[in-house]
Amino acid sequence: MTIYSITNMSCGHCKAAVEKTVLGFDPNATLSFDMPARTVAIDTGRDDAMLREALKNAGYPAVMA
Repeated sequence: MTIYSITNMSCGHCKAAVEKTVLGFDPNATLSFDMPARTVAIDTGRDDAMLREALKNAGYPAVMA
């Protein structure tokens, strides 16, 4: 599981968009959000760089926390 910081993830809509993007990238991924910290823990077997690219393309650039 990798924790990502997504600084512009601030509301329920943002959370849903991140979730939709990650699950579209890997339907078997699991996510755990910490909205006050603006982080998400993602467990996926997929390539990290490709996942971050998908999030960036969705408008939610992520960096490892």
